[in-house]
Amino acid sequence: MIDLRRLREEPEYRAGIERKRVAPGVIDDVLALDAQRRELQHQVEELRHEQNAASKAIGKAAPDERPDKIAAAGALKEQLTALEDRYKEAEEGLRARALQVPNPADPSVPDGGEDDGEVLREVGTLPSAPPRDHAAFADAMGFVEHEHAVEMSGSRFASLTREAVLVELALVSWVVRELVADGFVPVVPPVMVREQAMEEAGFFPTDRSQVYEVDDGELFLVGTSEVPLSALHRGELLDAAALPARYAGVSTCFRREAGTYGKDTTGIFRVHQFDKVEMFAFAHPDESDAEHERLLATEERIVGALGLPYRVVNIAAGDLGAAAAKKYDLEVWLPSEGRYRELTSCSNYRDFSARRLGTRVRGEHGNQLVHTLNGTACAIGRTLVFLWEHCQDGDTFVVPDVLQPFTGFEHVAR
Repeated sequence: MIDLRRLREEPEYRAGIERKRVAPGVIDDVLALDAQRRELQHQVEELRHEQNAASKAIGKAAPDERPDKIAAAGALKEQLTALEDRYKEAEEGLRARALQVPNPADPSVPDGGEDDGEVLREVGTLPSAPPRDHAAFADAMGFVEHEHAVEMSGSRFASLTREAVLVELALVSWVVRELVADGFVPVVPPVMVREQAMEEAGFFPTDRSQVYEVDDGELFLVGTSEVPLSALHRGELLDAAALPARYAGVSTCFRREAGTYGKDTTGIFRVHQFDKVEMFAFAHPDESDAEHERLLATEERIVGALGLPYRVVNIAAGDLGAAAAKKYDLEVWLPSEGRYRELTSCSNYRDFSARRLGTRVRGEHGNQLVHTLNGTACAIGRTLVFLWEHCQDGDTFVVPDVLQPFTGFEHVAR
């Protein structure tokens, strides 16, 4: 959630929100509702003071004056109750509207939309197009089964089969081992959460259309383990020495992929169910920029070790999600399409989610909200897509060196 005080007092804070192409009038609505709430709060406090004074006056009044004093105190109580109800309504209305306002974009983020990200660097040598694209290669190798999966579950579902499953498990094992060695605590969290968890993690209300509801809306399937990981320190006051607190979540994830009709309909590049290893960090506000760079370096190390050519993109303000103040995408070259496609990303939410979660850190000059950050260590299915194109050798799939100790084989022949 945004900082209302900063929105009122700091023009640059508002400017950062506007760079995200917020709908006209939303910020003004929030400021108007905030002014109304603060005025009602002032009135409530004054009336409470009057009521307290009236109650004390009853005890000091002469017996013949007490009935009038009691009646006056009763009238003040009725007024206060009505005013408190109005204040509560104003507070709820403000909160609902403020939840629609995104985190301001960081000044280092470029202006613009989807095509305006700043390419920071390109790493690796681009190969020529493979004989077959990832979908055709996977089908030829027997790595993916579509027909029965679609009959069972519908479009954008598939079953991994044969050695592809072993490579997936190898990716999970290798990546988690790398993260644990880097100080991350491994977690297998729940994949169903309550609405409160989605809201506090920064996904609701803006991303609700992408989420599957279950149990008549009592629970929601997560699109990333970032959601349950963010709740690990919900409502806690942390010692500065405990930060950064890093977690590696391993989970199956679910997304509706709303708005992607007709996009990536072949293969498993864009599906409704997928497995992922996610990084999540709680950081001291003074250290969150450095932690962001650390998450990016981890992603680069993983993708580089797999031998995949990639580039790093500083995402433009208009293409950032609601919660992110800054995001890096790591895009890998997809030979069959002759372009880079997103594989992983990492974001700095600053105190946006922590304000909802109530997660703070002790400081010398008072307690502060922590900063939360997240990054994809490995999106398993999408990583397989890139490996299938980059590791083709005729009718053979060559397993990357770092995965061979986990698969038990070096290649798969048709």
